[in-house]
Amino acid sequence: MTDEMNMLSRVYVMVTEFLVTYSFQLLGAVLILGAGTLVSRMAGRAILAQCERKHVDVALAALLAMLGRLGVLALFVLIALAKLGISIAPLIAAVGGAAVGVGLALQGTISNYGAGLSIILGRMYRVGDSITVLDCSGVVQSITLAVTRLRNEDGEDIIIPNKKIVGEVHVNSYANRVVEAALCINYADDPVRMVALIGEVLAATDGVVAEHAPHVGIDNFGAGGISIAYRYWTLNTRHFETRHAVNTAIYQRARDAGISLVPPVVA
Repeated sequence: MTDEMNMLSRVYVMVTEFLVTYSFQLLGAVLILGAGTLVSRMAGRAILAQCERKHVDVALAALLAMLGRLGVLALFVLIALAKLGISIAPLIAAVGGAAVGVGLALQGTISNYGAGLSIILGRMYRVGDSITVLDCSGVVQSITLAVTRLRNEDGEDIIIPNKKIVGEVHVNSYANRVVEAALCINYADDPVRMVALIGEVLAATDGVVAEHAPHVGIDNFGAGGISIAYRYWTLNTRHFETRHAVNTAIYQRARDAGISLVPPVVA
């Protein structure tokens, strides 16, 4: 019992001496870290506001704000360590060694981050663009260092790791998407009349983008008939809706005009 009391007494003395000696340094370090957290948040908000005024891309603005916030916070951490009398040289060496091990363990994640940085800085696409990559199409909802999130016309979220995108061929049609189709009619029917009917349907169908003029014309002549191709642009969010409406209207107009649709021409 006496030994235990002596041990507790020695611990109490050590703690008291430590607090007496370093209490102001600890308090100063805590205040510095608190101020650093506050200032870093303010810096991040200021960077975001400046980027918004300059119309900087959302993903790039978020990256710049994060880097600015981390940079300010790291500066205050160094000041706090200096306040405690801790040398940062051994700490930097330890962090460097740990970073090597962590890097080997998280190669896939780091690859995604590197690819995300390449996408954001290279401005490959932006939030709001319509892209097609790896047979996935949708409107870009967000771009982070790790993943790109798309949303398709059905409201489904498609999450693609950035390392799967960099190095692949991707199509960026911005707010719109092109539709390419063809049909075939008999040689006895008038192809010029059919071309005109398709043009009228495309001009009258809601969802066909007027800024891009549709293209309609005779595409090929085959043993079974005349192939007529047409292409037009739709809003990415109404791609299938518009495509089905156009196809239905073309079929009805052809039937009303007495034009027969036959199996497609094989080139």
